[in-house]
Amino acid sequence: MTSNNQVSPVIRISQENRDASARATHLEAANGKFLLTTNERKQMSTKTNFKRVALVAVAALGLGVLSSVPSQATFLSTPTVTTVSGTATKAQSDSATSGASVTVSYLSNTTDSVVVSSVISSFPGTVTPRLLLSFGDTVGSTVAVATPGGLTAYGDSVVTTAAGAGATINTPAGGGRVTMNLKAFLDTSVARAVGSYVFTVVATPSSGGVAGTPITANITIAVAALDSESTVASAGTSTAYLTTTASDSSATADQTPSVLATVSSTDTPRAYIYVNLKNASGAAVKESITLTTTIGNIGTSAIRGKSVVVPYTGPGSYNIYSDGTAGNAVVTVKSTSVTFANKSVAFYSATPATLVATTLNSVPGVGTTTSAVQVVAKDSNGNLWGGSLAIYSDALTTISDTGTACTSYVSTLGVHICSVTGVAAGTAKLTVRDASLGVKSNELSMTVSVGTPASVKLAWDKTSYAPGEKATLAVTVLDSTGKAIPASTFSNLFTAGGISLSAAAGNGSDTLTAISITTASPAAGAIGTSTEPQKLYTVYMPSSGATVTAKATGGTSLPLTGQVAVSASATVTDNGAAALAAVTALATTVASLKTLITTLTNLVLKIQKKVKA
Repeated sequence: MTSNNQVSPVIRISQENRDASARATHLEAANGKFLLTTNERKQMSTKTNFKRVALVAVAALGLGVLSSVPSQATFLSTPTVTTVSGTATKAQSDSATSGASVTVSYLSNTTDSVVVSSVISSFPGTVTPRLLLSFGDTVGSTVAVATPGGLTAYGDSVVTTAAGAGATINTPAGGGRVTMNLKAFLDTSVARAVGSYVFTVVATPSSGGVAGTPITANITIAVAALDSESTVASAGTSTAYLTTTASDSSATADQTPSVLATVSSTDTPRAYIYVNLKNASGAAVKESITLTTTIGNIGTSAIRGKSVVVPYTGPGSYNIYSDGTAGNAVVTVKSTSVTFANKSVAFYSATPATLVATTLNSVPGVGTTTSAVQVVAKDSNGNLWGGSLAIYSDALTTISDTGTACTSYVSTLGVHICSVTGVAAGTAKLTVRDASLGVKSNELSMTVSVGTPASVKLAWDKTSYAPGEKATLAVTVLDSTGKAIPASTFSNLFTAGGISLSAAAGNGSDTLTAISITTASPAAGAIGTSTEPQKLYTVYMPSSGATVTAKATGGTSLPLTGQVAVSASATVTDNGAAALAAVTALATTVASLKTLITTLTNLVLKIQKKVKA
């Protein structure tokens, strides 16, 4: 067929074999033509690519030549500058600066370096200081970096001035990661003002002798006032004590006063708060004082109330007044900066509700006045009562006291102490009463002694002690009936050497070698519980197990029958000895059980034989 004057080839295959041959010939021709065409196209494409690559390479070389003259330094990495701010005081010393540092880090080649300098940005006062740098360390570097140029070891100051001169960090051969830490201080030759000194640290990189773009970072050193210049009161050095005496500068602890709740007609303070404000270095400071009380009034003669703010002009006392209300007052004291521990004042009623008397010295002597009775007085609210009390005897020929005033209230003990005077040997009954005579204590029976010393006794306060434990050795002088005699001084109670111990006492023990002994009631002296006159020694037991025996011989203050050897023993048991004793006891028990088991076994065997028979 033809179309547009072109002849279109037509292959006609009518037989089977010829059909196959024709198809093969046609396929071969078609494939050959296609492959040839494709290869030609590939060759053309490859040649084109080569030309394009060559053109790009030539262009790149041309551009490289045009830019071969550098315009600035090229670092392998941009340096980083890290600063840590610090603190200082007005003392002109490097050691007063804490923690300030500058760290420069970069990845370098052998031609890289960094110059570190500083300029001041702001500062207090009128004197321009400088920032001092010294070599810190190179932790983080992968190369061995020498001490930077111009710097010495940490602690020696080298100046980076406001003009910009500073330290140069050079990279060792081979290059690598460089990390340099520099310690920063304020110039020690310049007087400092309180406030913040802000410096701008400038790190200028250089590569191949060509400077790069500077990197900056701020560092601040805050200067505080010296402790001695502080105007702030310190809790560690300031004090406020509750006292019963005005302006008691010797007070070292709070007292616990019990005072009359009735309003004083003379406007007399019942107690005082002594305040002394100091700063951390112990120098005097001034801050306003806030005083508060839950009962009564507090303040000064001019300013007082339940809660007041009073001026502080220096160490001194503030007054506590009664207002007619009984009870326990909680008193608070604080300055602008310091709050002190709460104080307590007991305001008692006009009359006591109860008086409880106990014996302090059960052996008063003839012709002597002895602290013999202790009284705990309380009002109807249960508050300790500190008014006036007196002691009365029912047998004035034995104990002569009738209305003898007791010692004023002893706030540290919470009691009244009453003394009696012995007249003759015998027994009297004693009571304590208030001023109105309407409240009376329990009755005490007391015997006045005229006993003559006949013997001396030594006694430990315990029979067994732990190693190093504190012990008390009591010396008691007895009459012929074995009873303690009144307190006295015996100039030769022991022979030479006094008391000796069979084992050495520990450090801190009393000396026992005295031969002259003075006795007194331990209870009256608040050093023990015994009401019989004694001499007490403190002894620290040995540090290991032992039996400690105290020995002495009676001296010429005693009759011949009493001039004999006396002793007292106590045991010191340590853990090892106790364990050994326990093991020994266990072994004894086991042996006893073994014997019992053997006996029972033999008995069972005998029974079995009889049963078989």
